[in-house]
Amino acid sequence: MLTRKQHELLMFIHERIKETGVSPSFDEMKDALDLASKSGIHRLITALEERGFLRRLPHRARALEVTRLPEQATPVAPPDVLRPHMVQTAKPARPSAANETREVPVLGKIAAGTPIEAIQHERDRMHVPESMLGTGEHFVLEVQGDSMIQAGILDGDYVVVRRTESANSGEIVVALVMGEEATLKRLRRRGASIALEAANPAYETRIFGPDQIEVQGKLVGLIRRYH
Repeated sequence: MLTRKQHELLMFIHERIKETGVSPSFDEMKDALDLASKSGIHRLITALEERGFLRRLPHRARALEVTRLPEQATPVAPPDVLRPHMVQTAKPARPSAANETREVPVLGKIAAGTPIEAIQHERDRMHVPESMLGTGEHFVLEVQGDSMIQAGILDGDYVVVRRTESANSGEIVVALVMGEEATLKRLRRRGASIALEAANPAYETRIFGPDQIEVQGKLVGLIRRYH
């Protein structure tokens, strides 16, 4: 059973592929569903993929394939409602083996410095250790800049982020600034204001109103490649 938005997106993708042979862009999907940001589309696509309705085709632009459609008689569930059989058949999670990994989307680059363009389309996928992930939806971003070096985050590192819209003061987050720019910073709550702190004295702390910052996710891991 799909949520209404999941159902709307699946049918939009299906109709567009049937008409043109190409899946719609993230901007087209965002506009069709009247969503404020593309991050909502990423969440819907991941949910549809997990439920077996969509498949991502590697190494191709607009790489979505509809693998099945919901039955016509199936009602659309309200958001965030679990199907009864999901509860009945749920099994306790077993500890992950040390070498188990999960494929996580790489969404582009994130600035650890002056904010850059908001999170981009999926450009790749990366195998991340299960022990680093835990529950929830995750994505990976490549770090660009040096403002978080005293937190051990270097230019060229890959940060693993758990998608969430809330964070505690002091946590390192991916923050969307004024709906346009994304940055990696430590979030501090200062009364009614929100501060985005760098971990490099060369960069100043930036202060925003609560309506100017949208938390996209929290840092849960770091991957560094040595060449």
